[in-house]
Amino acid sequence: MSRIGKQPVKIPEGVEVTIKPALVTAKGPKGTDEVAYTSLVKVEQVENEIIVTRTADDKESRSQHGLVRALIQNLVTGVSQGFSRELEIIGTGYTVSLQQGGLLINVGYSHPIFVGPIDGIDYQVKGNTNLSVSGVSKYLVGEISAKIRSIRPPEPFKGKGIRYKNEYVRRKAGKTVGS
Repeated sequence: MSRIGKQPVKIPEGVEVTIKPALVTAKGPKGTDEVAYTSLVKVEQVENEIIVTRTADDKESRSQHGLVRALIQNLVTGVSQGFSRELEIIGTGYTVSLQQGGLLINVGYSHPIFVGPIDGIDYQVKGNTNLSVSGVSKYLVGEISAKIRSIRPPEPFKGKGIRYKNEYVRRKAGKTVGS
């Protein structure tokens, strides 16, 4: 039995969950989101908990059991608390600013890069080198954060670039002058 799959998902106050065949929808103070699931698992609501059980005991059903439970947990957490990723920009002259609901990023290229607004994602800029990506969907917040980081990933010699907050960047020694 899946250790994760057998744990019930607790529904906090202020969150409404609707379970339809192959779809779980949650509505909370932060917004609305939904998760699709396969017919290999059965999802049911008992009082203020969601219980995920599998219909068969084959390998595919076992793998979907824990996955669907984790996706539903992320769904409930997202609509009640939300998810956030913080990034920092390190480098001389590297800046970020909010513009037209999106981000304008200057990271040493000949032109600034604009990351447009995306439904369900909020950007916050602190100072001109720290930014935060937040939203209801854990997947979408992580994906957008990774795309922003990929604009200029941190390089190993000086550490310049866009990195996650508290990310460790392994530094390399530069060239040494021989005799």
